[in-house]
Amino acid sequence: MDYKKTNAPTNTVTRNIMDLCDETGNIYESVAIIGKRANQISLDLKNELSKKLQEFASVSDNLDEVFENREQIEISRFYEKLPKPSLIATQEFVDNKVYFRNPLKEKETAE
Repeated sequence: MDYKKTNAPTNTVTRNIMDLCDETGNIYESVAIIGKRANQISLDLKNELSKKLQEFASVSDNLDEVFENREQIEISRFYEKLPKPSLIATQEFVDNKVYFRNPLKEKETAE
């Protein structure tokens, strides 16, 4: 997913708890779903950033020879300005873009 085009806010937003638990019926389950999705997003962003920054890694790192690369700084700043993974996950959950299921509930309805 392209997290750069998300409509998630960059600052925290006060949300109505009842809106978050509408989908699941349980606020704790909703928060657990959002937390797991935030972890997935965080890992994706970390992997993407590390791939881009590996292009700038030099084989011989000396403390005396450390210099700042303008492109590397711009990439880092871009990722710093993105919304936090928890905010992206919450926005996805509110917009019903997160797929989740509860095997225990499925088992209860099957019986």
